[in-house]
Amino acid sequence: MFLQALITRNPAFVAAAVALHQEGRLPPNSYVLDLDTIEANARSITDAAHRADLAVWAMTKQFGRVRPALDAVARGGADGFVAVDMACVRPIARAGHRVGHLGHLVQIPREESNEAASVRPDYWTVFSDDKALQASHASGRVGVNQKLLARIHAVGDTFYPGHEGGFPAEEIVAVAERIEALPHVTFAGVTSFPALVFDPATRKVQTTPNLDTLARAAEVLHSVGFGSVEVNAPGTTSTEVMRSLADAGATQVEPGHGLTGTTPLHAVEDLPELPAALYLTEVSHHVGDRAYCFGGGLYVDPVFPPYQVTALVGGSAAEVLDRPPLPADLPSPASIDYYGQIQQPPGRAIRTGDTVVFGFRMQAFFTRALVVPLSGVGSGRVAIEGIWRTDGSRINPGDALA
Repeated sequence: MFLQALITRNPAFVAAAVALHQEGRLPPNSYVLDLDTIEANARSITDAAHRADLAVWAMTKQFGRVRPALDAVARGGADGFVAVDMACVRPIARAGHRVGHLGHLVQIPREESNEAASVRPDYWTVFSDDKALQASHASGRVGVNQKLLARIHAVGDTFYPGHEGGFPAEEIVAVAERIEALPHVTFAGVTSFPALVFDPATRKVQTTPNLDTLARAAEVLHSVGFGSVEVNAPGTTSTEVMRSLADAGATQVEPGHGLTGTTPLHAVEDLPELPAALYLTEVSHHVGDRAYCFGGGLYVDPVFPPYQVTALVGGSAAEVLDRPPLPADLPSPASIDYYGQIQQPPGRAIRTGDTVVFGFRMQAFFTRALVVPLSGVGSGRVAIEGIWRTDGSRINPGDALA
């Protein structure tokens, strides 16, 4: 879905990745990142957010939590980072960056609450009184006063399957008072997800009932004397949506795929953010009229209805960019993605070892792929900034790649 945008808006990035692979310097089954473009995208997003008085917590799971990408986002001006879980927290903290928000998509397990408190996040989301009490105890043990956000929901709100949870919105005043009564924590505001979604029918980003729920809760809290109420409103975040979020009462945003130019809106419109990520692999063998390519990262984030995935294939950058993409068949989610299959048309040579480039929307942390950040694409002085695992750990020279 994003392959055409890669070809037309960042062909130098595609060419650099293919050349490095053909030189034997970039392994297959790699999510490749354009750090210069990630930094520029972060700057566009952050500038737009700050003009609207929104704080920016950047999501890292989609690009594998790797330090060079974290550094690029920080140079782009982000206020800090949001952690989807404790596996995100650790590389953010190791890299010396600010943990702005944790606990929203994945609650903090009891036995990891002390570790969570020790990184002193700006905000910590809880779904229940039990989790608020755990945060209170952990914060007391490390000697901090922690700001807590309450995740809320109301009838009619929209959640992805398995993402449900939180306090009833109509009880928010009582929830805030109960949190305020706990030691070592302070009630800071409310959150939900998603606040925005992409509508394939209109090809536009729309607000969800969740955002209305957040706004109503903030109004109620203000009316009973809570002076400062944070409204954390993540989902489908790009420069395009900052003003509408601020107008709806949001105070915090959490760009993720906007940093790599891969929100659904980027697939149908040319936004300020350029494509900054691709999946690269290579042809392994042939069966009939199909070329099989190595897998490991062939997870397509299902933000669109099923569509025909395509891939660029060739033995050089020129060959990859000059030839039209070919249809590809990827394993179903019920199968292990050992290989993808490229449909080889008559008269089109596909050789073992050819580079294969995909442009689907990635979720690196969900896979067993590698992450390879590149610097200097725009200047033509391309450098590989390490080879990394999707947990944010670097593979040192001499280490096995897998």
